[in-house]
Amino acid sequence: MKYLVLLCDGMADRPTETLRGHTPMELAHKPHMDALAASAAVGMAKTVPDGMKPGSDVANLSVMGYDPAACYTGRSPLEAANMGLTLSPGQYAIRCNLVTLGGSGPYPARTMEDYCAGDIGSGEAAELVRFLDQHLPAGMRLYPGVSYRHCLVWDNPEEDLGDLTPPHDIPGQVIGPYLPAGKAAPLRQVMEQAAELLAGHPVNLARVSAGKRPANGVWFWGQGRQTALPSFAGKWGLKGAVISAVDLIKGIGRLAGMQVIDVPGATGYIDTNFSGKAEAAVRAFREGADLVYLHVEAPDECGHRGEAENKVEAIERIDREILGPVLSALPEMGDFRVMVLPDHPTPLDVRTHTADPVPFLLYDSGAEAPGVPCFTERAAAGTGLYIGRGESLMEMLVNG
Repeated sequence: MKYLVLLCDGMADRPTETLRGHTPMELAHKPHMDALAASAAVGMAKTVPDGMKPGSDVANLSVMGYDPAACYTGRSPLEAANMGLTLSPGQYAIRCNLVTLGGSGPYPARTMEDYCAGDIGSGEAAELVRFLDQHLPAGMRLYPGVSYRHCLVWDNPEEDLGDLTPPHDIPGQVIGPYLPAGKAAPLRQVMEQAAELLAGHPVNLARVSAGKRPANGVWFWGQGRQTALPSFAGKWGLKGAVISAVDLIKGIGRLAGMQVIDVPGATGYIDTNFSGKAEAAVRAFREGADLVYLHVEAPDECGHRGEAENKVEAIERIDREILGPVLSALPEMGDFRVMVLPDHPTPLDVRTHTADPVPFLLYDSGAEAPGVPCFTERAAAGTGLYIGRGESLMEMLVNG
């Protein structure tokens, strides 16, 4: 038996006037998802436990079969695991976004113009991160990641830094009310200094000249201590592989002892290498993987940016360039099961994550299920099938 989990990050949405009262899933042409849904178990699942923030970290842990309430310490330690960073007991890992800040007045009066600095390339970003690392106070180190996503490691014995707001939660807003305070105040000092240092950096001057948004600020959030996960193989008796563009999902895979597959050209946005991910999944199955967890970030990024047409296109390309080719290859390997779902919604109208339940389909090549005509939020909610604990999804997939 082969198992595919196709995780379409942030794919679920709410009806929006931008799409004439529809959701992107309703408008997208996705014949392969719809065909699976016609004979699959389809329903809704709660992937974010009560009291936890609706991040991709919490939700993907849940879908992978782990209870976030028992193992989650923060987002950045999961990303750090993929970057080869090992934290000591007295260290925090903290996500560092390169961002574009609007305005030119006092720092607290500036606005969050873009949480990803125009989706800055990894090469440019690494140059800026290494430059900033040279100016950090003692006890802090900054490590480059992918595109706008990076990691600050801070030697700090404090047990609680308070709530640090994700930058994608405050698009267009004045940043003052959301700046780190209290025990996290040293982070604010670094942020203010970074804004001064980055303003005249050659990378940003070149970006402005080219009509691109500059990475003229940093933003810290997602802090946490070192974490550990039980082995995926030990938990489920399966050899698992993870395919993703982002450190977060790869880091979860590494901590779970899964094979982590890098795909050239995987960017985390709509320009990602969709077909390359499909090829990597098929190759992993043929080389002995029992389960492939294939994560696609693009719908989430489009939701954060309010890009309705791109979100529809992202779903269509996942269906056409990933799901279609993998489905064509799976029958030659015997029986298989496929689960397709988002981790959380990223509605276009709010441009950030919500904790709403998500639609899922679970298809078994050797069994028939009533199904629905098309895979959408409304159709899934209409079946009445509801999974109250997201970690139960993996058990359903593996054990039937």
